[in-house]
Amino acid sequence: MATLLLGSLGTLVGGPLGGAIGVLAGRQIDAKLIGSGSTEGPRLRELAVTTSSYGTPIPRHHGRMRASGTIIWATDLIENRESSGGGKGKPSTTTFSYSMSFAVALSSRPIRNIGRIWADGNLLRGAAGDLKVGGSFRLYNGRGDQPIDPLIAAAEGGRCPAFRNCAYCVFEDLELADFGNRIPALTFEILADDGAVSLAQLVQQIESNHSADVPLTNLEGFTYEGGALVDTLLAIDALYPLVSDSGGDLLTLQAAAITSAEPIMLPPAASAWHENDFGGAGGQNRNRNADSQNTPEAVRYYDVARDFQPGIQRADGRARVGRTRTIEFPGAMAANDARALANSASQRANWRRETLSWRITELDPAIAPGAIVRAPDIAGTWRVANWEWREKGVELDLVRLPPAAGTASGGDAGMPANPNDLLASPTILRAFELPWDARGSSESPIMFAAASSIGSNWAGAALYHDTADTLKPLGSTGRVRSVMGHLVSPLGPSEALFLEKDAFVEVEISAPDLQFVATTTAGLAGGANRLLIGGELIQFTLAEQVQSARWILRGLLRGRGGTELAAQSGHPEGAPATLIDDSLFALDPANVPSSGATLLAAIGRGDDAPVHAPLENAGITRRPLAPVHPRLSWAQDGSLHLFWTRRSRGAWEWRDEVETPLIEQSEAYRIGIGPVLVPAMIWDTGAPSLVIEANMLAQLNSENPGAEIWVRQIGSYAQSDALLLTILA
Repeated sequence: MATLLLGSLGTLVGGPLGGAIGVLAGRQIDAKLIGSGSTEGPRLRELAVTTSSYGTPIPRHHGRMRASGTIIWATDLIENRESSGGGKGKPSTTTFSYSMSFAVALSSRPIRNIGRIWADGNLLRGAAGDLKVGGSFRLYNGRGDQPIDPLIAAAEGGRCPAFRNCAYCVFEDLELADFGNRIPALTFEILADDGAVSLAQLVQQIESNHSADVPLTNLEGFTYEGGALVDTLLAIDALYPLVSDSGGDLLTLQAAAITSAEPIMLPPAASAWHENDFGGAGGQNRNRNADSQNTPEAVRYYDVARDFQPGIQRADGRARVGRTRTIEFPGAMAANDARALANSASQRANWRRETLSWRITELDPAIAPGAIVRAPDIAGTWRVANWEWREKGVELDLVRLPPAAGTASGGDAGMPANPNDLLASPTILRAFELPWDARGSSESPIMFAAASSIGSNWAGAALYHDTADTLKPLGSTGRVRSVMGHLVSPLGPSEALFLEKDAFVEVEISAPDLQFVATTTAGLAGGANRLLIGGELIQFTLAEQVQSARWILRGLLRGRGGTELAAQSGHPEGAPATLIDDSLFALDPANVPSSGATLLAAIGRGDDAPVHAPLENAGITRRPLAPVHPRLSWAQDGSLHLFWTRRSRGAWEWRDEVETPLIEQSEAYRIGIGPVLVPAMIWDTGAPSLVIEANMLAQLNSENPGAEIWVRQIGSYAQSDALLLTILA
């Protein structure tokens, strides 16, 4: 406020120069009255990305941390091309993908392992060690005897280093399609040590002449990125108070909390020679700093519950007036532990504003830095911050110790949006041909591949036609999973004539998050809710989820698309069931033949080997429908007249005002007696009728008693199923 007022007033009086002077004066007043925020300690990075700058220091990691690395070797982009489609005037499609191999330096001290890896904020490698994209990963722990990586050796030859005493990893042929065909920004969960982090681990490779047996309670990880040892110790001391003593041969560091619990009573203060001596004339001086601006109010840290993203925890109590101070601590911990450390640091800072200077005349080895003491006639306990042996006595600097801490509120990491770490699930594949639906050419087989998985993290699969000697690529299935499953109980036979409102089928699908939806009879007429069970195409109106992945489908229309024969046979328990919807992958007849010998293969990220599926219902698209409505009559001369009604592929609406389209090149029928595959006698006709003369009928009755007389329509590519006309006497 003073900055604004004095800046405006100065501009009015002295122009631009007066305004600048007013602003400077106002800032000083605001700083005294309001204050400004400040931070203490190394600055936390917002998860710095992987770099490749020459001369970048490689940090040392302790415990469990998330950190970036330094790219130390890389190949050029590798282009892969795969062609699919083509034939019958259709253009082929060539798909390009890119990969790269590279190495990343992680730590300048040995590490135990690598956990998760993030790429552009998303998981590239899960906790189970699974890569979410194609490629392979190798880790070298940084031991002194680690071997040379074979990939780098093949590229660099005899000059290839082993990078010993440096932990690094190698990505080989890492697919880059998900990252814009570039190396993504990588961060690594580095598992450096087992157990808790201690101060001795942090300083043993920095300073050899020391003793630092100090456990850092609840600290899960810490990173040292170089610089002066004192800066690292100051950062730790802000939350884990340390006591240092350099009076002996070693630099001794110990935790302030583990010094002697029983206070030592100090002797009376020794008088000074004059008033300007240490402690004044009486040898003692008690002082309290009333400035609360140096009291820390918050701690910033790396929160393990937030995948090591920076978090902040504030100390309990009312908001402080004036400047606030935030401790920046480059360590990984839980929110509760960070909150407890923030409270402790704030409490210590409040009480440490009270100091005591005290002179004694005799050297007591027990009264060393870190010792807890009491002073005669002065309340409270004090800690020896430092001491100095001088000509006029031993001079002690004491700081007030806080009382026992009470119960503090717990910390909260918030609601982090951490990426799910799900293992890639294997592919489920089914391939089949469907009856012609009157769309497109009636001469082109309608074939589909249905691909799904038990997990929602399935990212699709590459689809192939498996010939005798090679896998011919067909394209990618896409990431949308088909609703697939199997019958929990048998589905009985049906005449497939009417909507069976009370009929139901129980299906268990591959994953609980997949589902069926209900529809109306009008929706059935529009082709909704088609389900392929074995070789039968059915429709259903109602869908009820009875368990996580088990459904009961009611209100059935059976034998759809001319699959009445399969409906009349029924289906056993375990028969495959697949929902016919937009998730299916259409197979091009130019690349996939409509044959019972056709075999498809799919390979996804969760598949250790290709998943195969034969083509079911091969030829059903171009197979004529079986005739219907058999009729017979007897003439006066004893001859038998047989009649039937022709049906047509794709003509699912019976229109009275128009003739049913033929679809086939010509109208032809075959009538037989006995087994369909090996009939005793056959007739071929071009009309939907046949006359058997009386003498021929008598001969047939005597030679084939009880034999069936049937008819099949002969189409351009196949014959229909047989329709029973009558049975011989």
